[in-house]
Amino acid sequence: MAPVDEIPYRIRRSPRARRVRVNVDPRDGVEVVLPPRAGERAAVAAMAELRPWVERRLRALSQAAAELRLGDGTVPYLGERLALAPEPGRTRVARRGDRLLVPAGDARPALERWYRRRAKAEVEPRLAAACERAGVRHGGLTIRGQRTRWASCSSSGAMSFNWRLLLAPAPVLDAVVWHEVCHLRVADHSRRFWALLERHCPDYRVHQRWLRRYGDLLAL
Repeated sequence: MAPVDEIPYRIRRSPRARRVRVNVDPRDGVEVVLPPRAGERAAVAAMAELRPWVERRLRALSQAAAELRLGDGTVPYLGERLALAPEPGRTRVARRGDRLLVPAGDARPALERWYRRRAKAEVEPRLAAACERAGVRHGGLTIRGQRTRWASCSSSGAMSFNWRLLLAPAPVLDAVVWHEVCHLRVADHSRRFWALLERHCPDYRVHQRWLRRYGDLLAL
């Protein structure tokens, strides 16, 4: 077996960490999180122990990225592929057919602002239609950019959705909307909740599997 140090990783200390943790992120690579008093040997030991899992995770991310065609000069939008067209002097993103006119250089900040605006426009009518079909009312809509959550429904019915859902196919977004709308009826994840979700969105399991496979890669 190749030595552990052939897998590059960085160490981060966290005052909230109670144990050693290894994260594999498509953007940030491999990270070992250490409790404040843990020595760096703990990171070496964790990488040695978890090496098979880290390798499988890296292979899965690489394969998923190839399937999503990331890095080919386009960005996904609800199942479409939009070609990036940089323009010097431009500060805002504009869509022209299947092209996105973006600022020259690093366009990611402007792209994220555009996706956030579009997320509200895409989610709002879907949420309204689902609430009407389910006979419920929500308590407001916000768009956020959480790293670990796609959407949430508060006890007051306030809805929050992640703008990165627009990087997924449209049926995936629809399934997440229905998931949160069903929480307006059933707050927990009991059998009653899953039965209700299946009634309104029979293919929700397919879309959950899609998010589990590709969700970590949905970033600009």
